[in-house]
Amino acid sequence: MSTLAHTMMTAARSADSGLAGPGELDRYPYADAPAVDRVGAPVWEGVDPELGRVGRRSAGNRGRGLHGQLVQQLGQMIVSGDLGADRPLVPEEIGQRFEVSRTVVRESLRVLEAKGLVSARPNVGTRVRPVSDWNLLDPDIIEWRAFGPQRDDQRRELSELRWTIEPLAARLAAGHGREDIQQRLGDMVEIMGHAMAQGDALTYSRADAEFHTLLIQIAGNRMLEHLSGIVSAALQVSGGPVTGCDRPNEVSLAHHGRIVDALAAADGMAAETAMRQLLTVHPEVERVVPAPREH
Repeated sequence: MSTLAHTMMTAARSADSGLAGPGELDRYPYADAPAVDRVGAPVWEGVDPELGRVGRRSAGNRGRGLHGQLVQQLGQMIVSGDLGADRPLVPEEIGQRFEVSRTVVRESLRVLEAKGLVSARPNVGTRVRPVSDWNLLDPDIIEWRAFGPQRDDQRRELSELRWTIEPLAARLAAGHGREDIQQRLGDMVEIMGHAMAQGDALTYSRADAEFHTLLIQIAGNRMLEHLSGIVSAALQVSGGPVTGCDRPNEVSLAHHGRIVDALAAADGMAAETAMRQLLTVHPEVERVVPAPREH
């Protein structure tokens, strides 16, 4: 096993690191909702009553502490429809319900606003925005949709989007002779092979995500590069329409290897074909995500 493979497999088993502190968050101007608007305020049922206390004991959800946990909880509630469009979100009520400070609430709402999930206006307060305003390409929203009531639509849409992005990226990448990146892609295939042999699904998925992200990044198209986060998010979503990437096996590994070989040979057509074969939908879910026709 290469040094890189050993390092990555070891790192995959360690805990994720936390994020930096939020800074001067109290300056963010979130207006409180007027009392008349609180008639339709959300009832905080079905949420984690231990969020605050759990956050104080551990590093927090996905290593993000209280702020990350609250973003996750509110985001899931909005995306699932538990907090419908135009519902008021009163910072004081949220803080009391989740036992977190006003600063944590305000920063969490600011993150949700950046994702298009809520809006804050003077004399109106903070309200949930309709689906049409959401940033549906945001990795967090992709994850929340994928594990909520819209899971089937989200996974189908992700698979269709990957069919559009990745074969093109593979073809374009073959025209960029970056030996260092090609070596890195080969290393990822090696890591995936070792991980599969050891039944290490976590390391396999991380190497797989890096493989596809690198491939898009060397395509030489900056607009495609901005979409690499979508592919990474799609690879972390499980339980929906399954492609060759989502089921670690010798066939999937071979397709990854063929992509690397095609890149080394600067054969764009072969790289595109190998990627399409890798993304081929399994027969049992073909009715959900039909494979594009070959021309």
